Amino acid sequence: QVQLVESGGGLVQAGGSLELSCTASVRTFSSYAVGWFRQDPGAEREFVAVISQAGGTNYADCAKGRFTITRDNAKRTVSLKMNSLKPEDTAVYYCVASFDPWAVVAHNYDYWGQGTQVTVSS
Repeated sequence: QVQLVESGGGLVQAGGSLELSCTASVRTFSSYAVGWFRQDPGAEREFVAVISQAGGTNYADCAKGRFTITRDNAKRTVSLKMNSLKPEDTAVYYCVASFDPWAVVAHNYDYWGQGTQVTVSS
Protein backbone atom coordinates (compact mmCIF):
# COMPACT_ATOMS: atom_id res chain seq x y z
CA GLN A 1 0.00 0.00 0.00
CA VAL A 2 1.34 3.42 -0.98
CA GLN A 3 0.35 6.48 1.01
CA LEU A 4 0.88 9.87 -0.60
CA VAL A 5 0.79 13.15 1.31
CA GLU A 6 0.71 16.48 -0.49
CA SER A 7 1.78 19.84 0.85
CA GLY A 8 2.48 23.34 -0.43
CA GLY A 9 -0.91 24.47 -1.67
CA GLY A 10 -2.29 27.89 -0.86
CA LEU A 11 -3.46 31.23 -2.17
CA VAL A 12 -1.35 33.16 -4.65
CA GLN A 13 -1.91 36.08 -7.00
CA ALA A 14 -1.94 35.58 -10.74
CA GLY A 15 1.60 35.54 -12.08
CA GLY A 16 2.97 34.13 -8.85
CA SER A 17 4.53 30.78 -8.05
CA LEU A 18 3.88 27.82 -5.78
CA GLU A 19 5.70 24.57 -5.21
CA LEU A 20 3.77 21.45 -4.30
CA SER A 21 5.42 18.46 -2.67
CA CYS A 22 4.33 14.85 -2.41
CA THR A 23 5.89 12.47 0.08
CA ALA A 24 5.37 8.72 -0.19
CA SER A 25 5.39 6.12 2.54
CA VAL A 26 6.63 3.21 0.44
CA ARG A 27 10.28 2.03 0.53
CA THR A 28 10.13 1.06 -3.16
CA PHE A 29 9.30 4.63 -4.17
CA SER A 30 11.72 4.52 -7.09
CA SER A 31 9.60 1.74 -8.64
CA TYR A 32 6.68 4.11 -9.21
CA ALA A 33 5.92 6.78 -11.72
CA VAL A 34 4.53 9.74 -9.79
CA GLY A 35 2.37 12.51 -11.14
CA TRP A 36 -0.16 15.22 -10.46
CA PHE A 37 -3.79 15.61 -11.40
CA ARG A 38 -6.08 18.51 -10.59
CA GLN A 39 -9.80 18.93 -10.22
CA ASP A 40 -12.17 21.85 -10.15
CA PRO A 41 -15.53 21.38 -8.44
CA GLY A 42 -17.96 19.86 -10.91
CA ALA A 43 -15.22 18.98 -13.38
CA GLU A 44 -13.35 15.79 -14.23
CA ARG A 45 -9.89 15.17 -12.85
CA GLU A 46 -7.31 16.56 -15.26
CA PHE A 47 -3.81 15.24 -15.87
CA VAL A 48 -1.08 17.81 -15.14
CA ALA A 49 2.32 16.11 -15.19
CA VAL A 50 4.13 12.83 -14.53
CA ILE A 51 7.70 11.80 -13.86
CA SER A 52 8.68 8.25 -14.70
CA GLN A 53 10.80 5.84 -12.70
CA ALA A 54 13.77 6.79 -14.91
CA GLY A 55 13.16 10.53 -14.48
CA GLY A 56 11.51 11.22 -17.81
CA THR A 57 8.72 13.78 -17.74
CA ASN A 58 5.44 14.42 -19.51
CA TYR A 59 3.27 17.50 -19.16
CA ALA A 60 -0.25 18.42 -20.13
CA ASP A 61 -0.52 21.36 -22.50
CA CYS A 62 -1.81 23.50 -19.63
CA ALA A 63 1.45 22.91 -17.74
CA LYS A 64 4.08 23.03 -20.49
CA GLY A 65 6.54 25.88 -20.09
CA ARG A 66 5.18 26.88 -16.67
CA PHE A 67 5.32 23.79 -14.44
CA THR A 68 8.31 21.57 -13.61
CA ILE A 69 8.08 18.16 -11.99
CA THR A 70 11.08 16.63 -10.23
CA ARG A 71 11.71 13.69 -7.94
CA ASP A 72 14.12 12.82 -5.14
CA ASN A 73 14.07 9.07 -4.58
CA ALA A 74 16.23 9.26 -1.46
CA LYS A 75 13.65 11.53 0.18
CA ARG A 76 10.70 9.72 -1.48
CA THR A 77 9.35 13.02 -2.71
CA VAL A 78 8.09 14.51 -5.93
CA SER A 79 7.75 18.26 -6.37
CA LEU A 80 5.72 20.34 -8.79
CA LYS A 81 7.04 23.86 -9.25
CA MET A 82 4.36 26.08 -10.74
CA ASN A 83 5.26 29.45 -12.21
CA SER A 84 3.22 32.16 -13.95
CA LEU A 85 0.08 30.90 -12.28
CA LYS A 86 -3.31 31.83 -13.74
CA PRO A 87 -6.77 31.90 -12.16
CA GLU A 88 -7.68 28.88 -14.28
CA ASP A 89 -5.01 26.88 -12.43
CA THR A 90 -7.24 27.05 -9.34
CA ALA A 91 -8.08 23.48 -8.32
CA VAL A 92 -7.40 20.72 -5.84
CA TYR A 93 -4.11 19.11 -6.84
CA TYR A 94 -3.65 15.38 -6.25
CA CYS A 95 -0.42 13.41 -6.14
CA VAL A 96 -0.73 10.01 -7.84
CA ALA A 97 1.45 6.94 -8.27
CA SER A 98 1.47 4.04 -10.69
CA PHE A 99 3.76 1.42 -12.17
CA ASP A 100 2.78 2.72 -15.63
CA PRO A 101 5.45 5.30 -16.50
CA TRP A 102 3.35 7.32 -18.93
CA ALA A 103 -0.22 7.11 -17.71
CA VAL A 104 -2.22 10.26 -18.38
CA VAL A 105 -5.69 9.08 -17.44
CA ALA A 106 -6.96 8.91 -13.88
CA HIS A 107 -8.02 5.26 -13.88
CA ASN A 108 -4.44 4.15 -14.61
CA TYR A 109 -3.29 5.44 -11.24
CA ASP A 110 -3.65 3.09 -8.32
CA TYR A 111 -2.71 5.46 -5.53
CA TRP A 112 -3.96 8.96 -4.74
CA GLY A 113 -3.20 11.50 -2.08
CA GLN A 114 -5.87 13.52 -0.29
CA GLY A 115 -5.21 16.61 -2.37
CA THR A 116 -4.07 20.15 -1.68
CA GLN A 117 -5.95 23.30 -2.64
CA VAL A 118 -4.35 25.82 -4.97
CA THR A 119 -6.18 29.11 -5.42
CA VAL A 120 -4.97 31.77 -7.84
CA SER A 121 -6.57 35.17 -7.51
CA SER A 122 -6.87 37.59 -10.41
